[in-house]
Amino acid sequence: MAVYTEVSDTELEAFLAEYDIGDADALKGVAEGVENSNYLLTTSRGQYFLTLYEKRVDPNDLPFFLGLLDHLAARGINCPQPIHGRDGKAYRPLAGRPAAITTFLHGLSPRRIEVRHCAPVGEALAGLHLAGQDFALRRPNALSVAGWRPLFDGARRHIDNALAAELQAELDFFEASWPAGLPSGVIHADLFSDNVFFLHDKLSGLIDFYFACNDSFAYDVSVCLNAWCFEPDRAFNATKARALLQGYCRVRPLSDRERELLPLLARGSALRFLMTRLYDWVHTPADALVKRKDPQEYLARLRFHRAAATIADYGL
Repeated sequence: MAVYTEVSDTELEAFLAEYDIGDADALKGVAEGVENSNYLLTTSRGQYFLTLYEKRVDPNDLPFFLGLLDHLAARGINCPQPIHGRDGKAYRPLAGRPAAITTFLHGLSPRRIEVRHCAPVGEALAGLHLAGQDFALRRPNALSVAGWRPLFDGARRHIDNALAAELQAELDFFEASWPAGLPSGVIHADLFSDNVFFLHDKLSGLIDFYFACNDSFAYDVSVCLNAWCFEPDRAFNATKARALLQGYCRVRPLSDRERELLPLLARGSALRFLMTRLYDWVHTPADALVKRKDPQEYLARLRFHRAAATIADYGL
């Protein structure tokens, strides 16, 4: 979540005229994340979220993203639901960008990840994977292996030679060794703590599905290991990982091959976030209302996974 595109009062009034959600009372930018322009919208009928999709989001993907939210919500996943206009459309232009309004979810992201958060996250991720199995639309993972080298090339001149050589070797390895044929379907692909809400110590919702795509379920699990199971000092917490994996397997057990490949997938997902963070660190506009994220965190995680041998290194 972030703000790159400003919305004038006149533009907002014309936009809301297409919906039955009342008149605007307030519009407040949300300065988190790096992808889209996000606002908390308060109208005479309640609170909503307004998202303007920036250049990294292909407008052709919006039927997938917004349709997936409708699909998951209908199957009991607590996620934002698109508000459809009077014409039935879930998105339309605003301030020169495609934009959509979604329902507002109550809850807070954990400021400090504790073990008690991890099992519910694993359970929710597995529930999402099962709920999305009959979703008709498909979207390839644009940030799988083929997408990493262009990010590296776009940031390479800004990093030292030793790091460049290490990342080059990782890219070479994964381009030759990325596994195929794992159980697959719709994945979230970005289930970090700021995309999960808790209310009264219970998981209350999942948000920000704009990296969602079709890929292997175990890869999505590996993203969560990176997102939830490292401490601020960059040490891996096997107790958190055990809780997350056990929570996941209670809902959808991992196959033997998924368990075998988990260290490799976690290493790959660490490289993916290292690449995107590095690229954004270099290319985020100086005047954007956005919090940049440190790519060095993911270099430490990448090195941990490179040394891991089996799923036992992750607490199971």
